[in-house]
Amino acid sequence: MRCVKSLLAAGAATLISSMAFAADMPIAAPPMYAPAPPADFGGWYLRGDIGFSNQRTSDVHYGRESAYSQLTSFNQQSSFDTGGIYGVGAGYRFNNWFRADITGQYRGNANMKATDRFTGTAGGVAYNGIDNYGASKSEWLVLANAYVDLGTWWCITPFIGAGVGGARVSIANFSDTGTNNLPFSTTSFATAPTGSKWNFAWAAHAGLAYQVNPNLVLELAYSYVSLGEGQTGVLSDYTGNTTGNVFKIKNITSNDLKLGVRWNFDNPPVYAPPPLVTKG
Repeated sequence: MRCVKSLLAAGAATLISSMAFAADMPIAAPPMYAPAPPADFGGWYLRGDIGFSNQRTSDVHYGRESAYSQLTSFNQQSSFDTGGIYGVGAGYRFNNWFRADITGQYRGNANMKATDRFTGTAGGVAYNGIDNYGASKSEWLVLANAYVDLGTWWCITPFIGAGVGGARVSIANFSDTGTNNLPFSTTSFATAPTGSKWNFAWAAHAGLAYQVNPNLVLELAYSYVSLGEGQTGVLSDYTGNTTGNVFKIKNITSNDLKLGVRWNFDNPPVYAPPPLVTKG
């Protein structure tokens, strides 16, 4: 009987010891169901840009070439006011150093002024004169661009790039006021309605990008842009008479300065695992 009591006492002691040990063990958390991972958009990004242009033209030229045949000297000066630039685009970053995008820009009205000073002969009589031109110019510009990122230091990445595409150049509010002394002093005045023309366009880019966070990048960029030529509507004088000719604004180029923002879609939020729950 004493042995039975000893065995029962030993069994009870073992059971109590096992229960105490189990009470000190960590209790596993119930299974957690993590939300489905967000869709993977690869390296896609959206972009927006604002800035201003500083434009030039090589020549403001009358459409009828024979009008210049009697000139013995010719000098032209021209200038554009600054115009605003507003752009949007979408692109893809292929790796840490190469990306590409397609951009569309509206380039706001920039007033143009130009002056011709010339001398010539007509019927054996020498003459001289001045023509003053005025107009406003705007463009739509679409480019496919590629960029090379040159490395990152302190979250700043310098880059270079190039783009090709098309520009729709519009010339509005054109006027031509001229004076000459053949055979006596005369004044002429002509105007033209708005004319638009599509051209091949290309651009070279350089700038600095600053990584604000994994999704947001700011850019300060310079672009040299070749926009082709603009063309007015058909000219008419103050009486409404017309010869069917136009004026052409040739070889329009621009030095652009822009501030841009890129929003990346390839950095989804990270879900941390639930904490381990323990007792005691």
